[in-house]
Amino acid sequence: MNSIATPAFSTLDSLAQLNKAAGDALRLNILRALANDSFGVLELAQIFATTQSGMSHHLKVLAQACLVATRREGNAIFYRRALPKAEHPHTALHSALLASVDQCELEAAISEQIELIHAQRAAVSRDYFARVADKFQAQQDLIAGLEQYHDAVLNLLDTLSLPDNACAIDVGSGDGRFLPALAERFSRVIALDNSPAMLEQAREHCHSAGLKHVKLLLADALQQPCAPADCVVLNMVLHHLPAPAEALQALSQLVKPGGHLLISELCPHDQAWARDACGDLWLGFEQEELAQWASHAELASGDSLYLGLRNGFQLQIRHFYRLPTADVSTLRS
Repeated sequence: MNSIATPAFSTLDSLAQLNKAAGDALRLNILRALANDSFGVLELAQIFATTQSGMSHHLKVLAQACLVATRREGNAIFYRRALPKAEHPHTALHSALLASVDQCELEAAISEQIELIHAQRAAVSRDYFARVADKFQAQQDLIAGLEQYHDAVLNLLDTLSLPDNACAIDVGSGDGRFLPALAERFSRVIALDNSPAMLEQAREHCHSAGLKHVKLLLADALQQPCAPADCVVLNMVLHHLPAPAEALQALSQLVKPGGHLLISELCPHDQAWARDACGDLWLGFEQEELAQWASHAELASGDSLYLGLRNGFQLQIRHFYRLPTADVSTLRS
């Protein structure tokens, strides 16, 4: 007599957990809100106007279904959407669920709360730079000074095929110490910073270095203040931005088709003191995290370099590029 094979209990159990997690509109809204961001429990409770204990319950259900993952940021735990794992028995269902969720619009009240939290984070960052403009470099050197990644970024930059009249945008140029190296390689350089104090230091640096073809703009790069360029450089900036995934989406629009984006950033670390000492909103980023955000922004991944520092931190220098317009469908497929 032939027996009928049945799935293992653990497989059915995980399927039940996935369906349970998907069977609540609030939990689906949470997944939607986490599409391009990560939030702490208190932030999510604020966004959805619920109690901390109630939010913790919903996050526990989502975590049991492998729909959210956590990462520790100092004393706080932040939640983000978990990527579907190829080896998971219900990967297809997981992917389809997230795709369906992303087709839904967030309610206006929820979007407003998310924008409020982003504004609160941005205010913290602006206040920090206003307070420490005169000693910013000393503070930054506590983790990773420019000299520790300057040559590696340039080595990666020099491998790119760029036109003779190429233009570069330096996002978050700070005191402008990286601008001379860009000015040597590009016929035009645009330096963006939203801190008047930092931009004034950059202006003095450009003047003393005799840089004639560098344009300084007091602007938020996420608001598209200039035309797209052949190369956009983002050195140790992303961890100061309130919504890194959304920022990368916006920054990608500053990259011409066929152009490049270079990012130097910290790998994940647990040094919470960096928040107060260096104004960091985020304690580094996972390699896969940046690659996923770049892909959503229609950027392809290029070469990467990883640098171990003597103080225990690790840097990642990442190259992403925008495919020519005709090839964008290749990236999406």
